[in-house]
Amino acid sequence: MDISNLIDLLYLVSIIVFIIGLKGLSHPETARKGNRVAALGMGMAIVISLLAPETSGNNNYPWIIGAMLIGGGIGFVSSKKIAMTKMPEMVSLFNGLGGACAMLIGIAEFGNLPQGADMMSGAVLTNIFAMFVGAVSLTGSLVAYGKLNGSLRDNFTLPAPQIINLVSLAGIIALSVMIMTQPELNMALVYALLGLSLFYGIAFVTPIGGGDMPVVISLLNSVTGIGATGAGLIYGNNIMIIGGILVGASGVILTVMMCEAMNRSLVNVLIGNLGASGGGSGSSREEIVKEVNISDLAIQLKYADKVAIVPGYGLAVAQAQHICHEIESALESEGVEVRYAIHPVAGRMPGHMNVLLAESDVDYDKLLELEPANSSFPSTDVVLVIGANDVVNPSAKDDSASPIYGMPILDVETAKNVVVFKRGMSTGYAGVQNPLFFGDKTKMLFGDAKSSLNKLKDEIANA
Repeated sequence: MDISNLIDLLYLVSIIVFIIGLKGLSHPETARKGNRVAALGMGMAIVISLLAPETSGNNNYPWIIGAMLIGGGIGFVSSKKIAMTKMPEMVSLFNGLGGACAMLIGIAEFGNLPQGADMMSGAVLTNIFAMFVGAVSLTGSLVAYGKLNGSLRDNFTLPAPQIINLVSLAGIIALSVMIMTQPELNMALVYALLGLSLFYGIAFVTPIGGGDMPVVISLLNSVTGIGATGAGLIYGNNIMIIGGILVGASGVILTVMMCEAMNRSLVNVLIGNLGASGGGSGSSREEIVKEVNISDLAIQLKYADKVAIVPGYGLAVAQAQHICHEIESALESEGVEVRYAIHPVAGRMPGHMNVLLAESDVDYDKLLELEPANSSFPSTDVVLVIGANDVVNPSAKDDSASPIYGMPILDVETAKNVVVFKRGMSTGYAGVQNPLFFGDKTKMLFGDAKSSLNKLKDEIANA
């Protein structure tokens, strides 16, 4: 067996290991192991690529190893220091960096085209594709990062975003055609295409409201995978092609699932028409807030038969997931059945709440998805809404003027009692008021979620 065949065989092994790892990521109980296995597969692919014979005759190992040490060091330190609440921002940056790699590869390969190369070729089309997709992923991810960390507000947008997006796409197609129909490479057109692609990434994400960021993150993750596929086609690297296809395909599937969870179409996502923040038409409910104290709530929980917990981003911000699990254990020791109701887009990225609760060793079997949770609420004695807002907002069902109208929600109103843990009466991430707070069966427990849950845990123990 010659060296090239051996390399291809080893690539195949690494791809199989990577796919096994991705399979493990499909279930929270095996996600950590799957992540390690997928990392092993990618590590194998990197080592194989380094051992593969070079065709250029240049020794680039010092540059490669130096870049790996710098990038690996940054990644290691970031992963150690990053808080769980900041994980969506980190994912956005990773997406953007992956896109930047594909973009730079596309630009570099334009410079490597031989003199007099045929512009109407698959190689040129692949370069254009990788550069465009990578540029959109880069700037789109940076805008998503800004929206997630609050440095870019939802009211920061462009006029007539749909028209701008469609015109930009038309310009990108026109420039691509012009590049390929030139008698020789015209780098001015390439750079014009690069600039317009970077702008489109900004124009695409800017009009999207903060409440829709889970969909955006999933879509950008898919775009990055597609960019990696383009880069793999440029270099004829099978592991990059297959890895990119897997990431791109899984991202598309997850995007479709997120769109269904928010009752939005994928077409609207692609033209930048996801719901931005805004107010609804208001609520006919009398806005009277009823509060509950810790002692009364502890007694109510202790003598309940069924309790449901609805976690949201506020739970992550307060770092209160561990105490929440302790309360769950305390109530179960009293014979209370405790379950968690998880909305598909709760938090700031897909699966955010699942990851948060897994960190606290919550049994996966206790996590109820949207439909099973809604079926269980009528027989639930108390629902604790901790840091969630938009995913339990009844305006999504009965206020046609609301920007979240039509989004499937957790129908906590159908439970016998609802207690909302919240710092104040501010709106949620979508920027709309929640009529649930003024419901007949709703009571508010104001304060920091971690502090309130700590007091509630102690009160349950002493009740």
